[in-house]
Amino acid sequence: MKPKHRAAVTVLTVVSLIYVLPMIAVAINSFKKNTFVKSETFALPNSESFAGVDNFVKGMTFGNYPFIKSVLYSVLITVVSTALILLFASMAAWFIVRVNNLICKIFYYLCIFSMVVPFQMIMYTLARTADKLNLNTPYTIPVIYLGVGAGMAIFMFTGFIKSVPIDVEEAAAIDGCSPVKTFFCVVMPMMKPTLISVGILEIMWIWNDYLLPMLVLDITEYRTIPIHIQYLKGSYGTVDLGATMALIFLSIIPVIIFYMSCQKHIVDGVASGAVKG
Repeated sequence: MKPKHRAAVTVLTVVSLIYVLPMIAVAINSFKKNTFVKSETFALPNSESFAGVDNFVKGMTFGNYPFIKSVLYSVLITVVSTALILLFASMAAWFIVRVNNLICKIFYYLCIFSMVVPFQMIMYTLARTADKLNLNTPYTIPVIYLGVGAGMAIFMFTGFIKSVPIDVEEAAAIDGCSPVKTFFCVVMPMMKPTLISVGILEIMWIWNDYLLPMLVLDITEYRTIPIHIQYLKGSYGTVDLGATMALIFLSIIPVIIFYMSCQKHIVDGVASGAVKG
């Protein structure tokens, strides 16, 4: 290995460890008693500080709001929102590329513009609109996620579709395929790398999102996992850090497993969606 490559590997290894360190700290502290989380944050659990599964039990049974209910709401919102984004954003991107008129170009650049607008600029108006349109339940909030997350998805899908030869679609039309059948039977299977890539990124965002559900949902009735963790407070606002770390650890495990199993598709999807065209 050349010296410059060895130096690059060393730097990237250090950066990776810095990023992984918070997750390691969460995993370690999830098995510690509450009093030792602050005093011995980065120390491994010992016979005195080890709490076993007590933190996990305490976190899942704390208060009068079941943790499993929060898990189900998070799963529902994440799955439905991601499905809507993948379906409608891919169809919109295909239409934009193939029609390519002035209206499509304006719509495309508006989607690009939405990627650079900070969420804090629209959150007040968005929350008011959601209340007026009754989009403030776990069953309707995916519509909001579709609007917020479609910009990046359309950008990536558009880049990929530009690289797809139109001859393939023309051949399908000659064989009698309608535009809808051409998209679902010919174009969408070819978009698999980008679909997986966008799906992973959207799932990671929606699953861990705290601000949008907090603004839109009635938190006395509907709580996602991040909101449930926020409310692990006792009397006088005291927080059980051990239970909090345990639930954070539980919440990141599914995303880590999903990401690790699909990470190779992210590179393929980003390369095909953001470079080509």
